[in-house]
Amino acid sequence: MYRTVVIVIFGFLAASALADVNELPDLLFQDDETLPVTITAPFTTLVRERPKDDYLPGVLEYTGTDGTTVKFDLEVRTRGHFRHRTCEYPPLSLNLKKSQTDGTLFDKQNKLKLVIHCDFSERYEQVVLREYLAYRILNAVTNMSFRVRLLRVTYVNNEVTGGGQVRYGFLIEHKNRLAKRYDLKDLEIERTTVASIQADRLNLTSVFAFLIGNTDFSPIAGPPDDDCCHNYVLFGNDVDPVIAIPYDFDQSGFVDAPYASPNQRFRIRSVRQRLYRGRCVNNEHVPASLRRFRDRRDSIYALINEQEGLYPRVRENLVRYIDKFYDLIDDPKKVERKIIKKCV
Repeated sequence: MYRTVVIVIFGFLAASALADVNELPDLLFQDDETLPVTITAPFTTLVRERPKDDYLPGVLEYTGTDGTTVKFDLEVRTRGHFRHRTCEYPPLSLNLKKSQTDGTLFDKQNKLKLVIHCDFSERYEQVVLREYLAYRILNAVTNMSFRVRLLRVTYVNNEVTGGGQVRYGFLIEHKNRLAKRYDLKDLEIERTTVASIQADRLNLTSVFAFLIGNTDFSPIAGPPDDDCCHNYVLFGNDVDPVIAIPYDFDQSGFVDAPYASPNQRFRIRSVRQRLYRGRCVNNEHVPASLRRFRDRRDSIYALINEQEGLYPRVRENLVRYIDKFYDLIDDPKKVERKIIKKCV
């Protein structure tokens, strides 16, 4: 009985293709303007001891629309896996008190991921902007994706004297808030199957991964001894097919982080080399996915060309990388050879 219900509902969803419902995100993620903030915390301890289980006290400040300073108590800890081990400055998790954020720009925000520079050098700040742009490109293609907000962060280390670093960083919408937008819930499961995931949306994100040159993901399983899934979050409502939404794009060719390297089992020389990893059973959705990216072509180029903070050579590099994607998908023979026949 359950299988019959899923098939019928899936058929209905497939007929509607990738029709997006534009459910507005929380206020913090409705504006694309860069938000200057100051974060005061014990950064020496955060960097040296890298606590992932215990939060340390801090303060977050920004200037409100009326010109007054808004200040929140903050708890901070480090997070992540690869970057937590590799980077001089690990990614951060911010824990805010909803009682303090009510009625402010951070209304309804509690726990937020903050993506920061991996190293002090300006090259790593460009990496932050490139990954932020990857999220924005997916936002341009589908509303059902994690929203992000670019920050200009002044980091004040309350364990030392002197001025702090000022760097770009960005916040990622919490998965529970994304789920709330679409009346779904985060599915905390060990693994799933391709057949259980909404095919058209999974294929759309597979083509997105191809656009940004990303192979560091799995929509059906996580790393050993970890929950599902690798750089995907699964959402559902116990009735419709599962929705798989990707995140974490720092290993992609578009971001081109200095520490990024391709998985040896894929036999590609560089993360800049595109390799399609969409599922063969979803090949029927490839034409619709490619149409979506063609329709959003101008918006994607505009995001790159208008992004503040990018070095001119980085901007040119990103434009050329996207040019190659569009050259490929505009050639039916290349689509057949590089996408259809490379499915898994």
